[in-house]
Amino acid sequence: MISLDSNILLRALVQDDPDQTQLAEDLLRDAAERGETCLITHPVLCEIEWVLGSVYKAGKAEILAAIQRLARNPLFELEDRAVVQRALDSYATSPADFSDHLIGSTSEAHGARTTYTFDRALRNQEGFVFLS
Repeated sequence: MISLDSNILLRALVQDDPDQTQLAEDLLRDAAERGETCLITHPVLCEIEWVLGSVYKAGKAEILAAIQRLARNPLFELEDRAVVQRALDSYATSPADFSDHLIGSTSEAHGARTTYTFDRALRNQEGFVFLS
């Protein structure tokens, strides 16, 4: 297994830099040919969300689709697939960011009964308590 930083995955997703896109795609193809999986950690998924939204002005549907594509690709090993899937499911119907849902899902997986937040977008979300 190898691990990938967000910038490698972003080049493959957005293909905005021809040279780096080619390098990223070659790396992924070589890993696949060797039968080697590529680890994607939670912070990398959060960076992908942030960059797609802030730099590329992607909307929620585009961000959701990009992360779902990564999660469904057998080449990629997620830090915790079940946690990511729960976060994607709740993100799909929430005004809050994916990263917020990943925090909540990770916390739940570690036994937290709730996650406290000041984030108004999480006010009525299951697993969160809005502190006011």
